[in-house]
Amino acid sequence: MSDEGFDLVVAGAGIVGLAHALAGVRRGWRVAVVERDARCVGASVRNFGFVTVSGQRAGRAWERARRTRDVWADVAPAAGIAVEHRGAWITARRDSAAAVLAAFAATPMGRGCELIDGAEALRRAPMLHPRTRAALLSPHELRVESRDALPRLATWLEQAHGVRFFWGETVHEVDAPAVHTSRRTLRAERIALCPGAALTGVAADLLAPFGLRLTRLQMLRVRPEARWRLPGAVMGDLSLVRYGGFAALPEAAALRAHLEADAAPCLAHGIHVIAVQSAEGTLVVGDSHHDDDAAGPFGPVASEAVDTLILSQLGELLAPLRFEVVERWVGHYPVGHDDDVLVVPAGDAVRVVVVTSGTGASTGFAIGEEVCAGW
Repeated sequence: MSDEGFDLVVAGAGIVGLAHALAGVRRGWRVAVVERDARCVGASVRNFGFVTVSGQRAGRAWERARRTRDVWADVAPAAGIAVEHRGAWITARRDSAAAVLAAFAATPMGRGCELIDGAEALRRAPMLHPRTRAALLSPHELRVESRDALPRLATWLEQAHGVRFFWGETVHEVDAPAVHTSRRTLRAERIALCPGAALTGVAADLLAPFGLRLTRLQMLRVRPEARWRLPGAVMGDLSLVRYGGFAALPEAAALRAHLEADAAPCLAHGIHVIAVQSAEGTLVVGDSHHDDDAAGPFGPVASEAVDTLILSQLGELLAPLRFEVVERWVGHYPVGHDDDVLVVPAGDAVRVVVVTSGTGASTGFAIGEEVCAGW
């Protein structure tokens, strides 16, 4: 089968692919999106939906996150996407963590953030752990429910902007300007391959020289007995040595040394705990990070020991609470590139775009704009 021509064909309906579709229609282009699955089920819906600004690496990553946050804020009401909460509470249990927060607050990236001591943090948010030493309140973040937001975004792009979606079709060959799927051939002046965690598909040969690999993460949804609302996304000491904007500060070295002494298993499993709250009151909690060459269903894919560590760290973020685990899942994303995003050109027409830091929701819209502007 043949279809009409387009200005842009995007392969992949994850957040990076949809970001390119949005950037294309905003430039007045005719856009088509081809997705191998029947709906959005990949890495982009298996995360927190947390659009993180404070903590992104200084420079381009931080700037992209600020721009992406602005696009989310613009698109969400138009697409019927609920913003579940705004802002982030970055808390410190250790004095060395509090020093990192103070250092960050003094940087240009700390502008607009508020640094408060533990007593004030507990006064404003009594659900935090009683031993909270300090908290950095960032107003820059927002959070959406990924598994709801991505389908709504796709529907809005289709209905409001005329994007053509071809669900359940695999792109098996690109010979620009032709894009051959399992059902048809499309033609486009520009072709964006956005494979997400699918590193063995049509873009595999172009990505092979970069040695990307997958990291596996474990996440949970818990239902607390307590009926309170988190004031925003909450994270703690472990995140300060994981997120580049904090970890690059000189003060982070002392915190890492303390964590290696009393939280070594968490560091070994790449655990840094974030808690966000959904509309009905459950908490999404995670996550861990392990190298994984395939998204297999058995063995270490979902480790009870790792889940136990994650939940123990939740107990260091929040006041003691009883909860029920109601859902567990595993996600994957690519890593192995020095930058947070890898853009591989293949001639004038084709670009392969992969976010290699797990920050697609936080930076994807800005990346789509950059790639489309460069054509």
